[in-house]
Amino acid sequence: MSSDENNPSSADPSRKRSASALHTGPRKKAASSNPLVLHGRHFGRTVFSLCNYPALLTAGILRLEELQDSHIEDYPADVRREHRVFMNLIDSYPGLLDRLTKGEEEDIIHVGELLGKGASGARGDDTKTLKSAVLEWLVPRGQVVIPPLSRNIKSDRGFNHEVTGALLCPAGLDWSNIETKQGLKSGETAVSGDQWPVFLYAGYEYDSEDPWKGLLRSEILIFGYKHVFTSPSSVDKEPKATRSGNAYLHGMKCVTQGSLAYIATQARTFDCTCFLSLISSSVFSRTDTVTDSENFYHSILDLLEDPDESEEVADLMTWWTRRIFPNSSSSLRSISKNSALSKIREKRAALRERAAAGTN
Repeated sequence: MSSDENNPSSADPSRKRSASALHTGPRKKAASSNPLVLHGRHFGRTVFSLCNYPALLTAGILRLEELQDSHIEDYPADVRREHRVFMNLIDSYPGLLDRLTKGEEEDIIHVGELLGKGASGARGDDTKTLKSAVLEWLVPRGQVVIPPLSRNIKSDRGFNHEVTGALLCPAGLDWSNIETKQGLKSGETAVSGDQWPVFLYAGYEYDSEDPWKGLLRSEILIFGYKHVFTSPSSVDKEPKATRSGNAYLHGMKCVTQGSLAYIATQARTFDCTCFLSLISSSVFSRTDTVTDSENFYHSILDLLEDPDESEEVADLMTWWTRRIFPNSSSSLRSISKNSALSKIREKRAALRERAAAGTN
């Protein structure tokens, strides 16, 4: 990667940091096949989508200097997340940190803009391709949406349609209740981003006694994920990352927390001419005040990154990887009982327990 655009540069300690880089900046049209643009597309889909990349890079380099005399644990939670995203970006693009620390401020801005173009372009492209495909996913195969949905009429979308309204209805509310339905249709019942729609749940059913049950395991999410990452044709076939799919092109072997939050947010904010959104929002962003996409996106990530939920999250991510990349790693598969491998691991575990007991 020897292009001049790929040789960005440095940080000046006098630069001021933005309040938070984990918010989108101005949208810019994605361009060309520049490696940084291409990397921004994948990074936005799989790690963190709603970034102001110039601010992320600038703040990250300044923070690296500060961390020579402090610890990241001393910073607020939002800054710690921002720093994790920054370090993930640095680690995922060889040579990026060196180029950023040896150049000028304008170079960092330029690199950030290229990454941002890629991320923004990917969001727009995915929304555009999904909006025609998703009409086929609203009801089980072989059934039709009643009443039919027109691609060109916006007034019958969202809560104004029986099928999409039921899917959009916040978990915990009863769509079959007339007052609830009217409140959602009229807008009197406000829906914030952290009120998750029932379509995130398997079978579109929410259990208030066990809110983790089926969460982020719905058929619409699976179809959307395959459509974006393993190719549109893989939706109706055995899970496999085709050579033309984004997962194959970027060597993706497992489902990431960021990619799951990305698909969930795409599903929630599809253009109202094709799916669930209440307004015509063609790309989810922080300016989407009605569907509150940014709050929704952050709330999903908050859950997936919560240490207290690590057991449930690990089970969820394993479940997803098995469905999208079933052949990616034998370590993700359960071991057959009474197999030689299971006996070897049982013996090793017993030896470790005895060794630990002997040291106490």
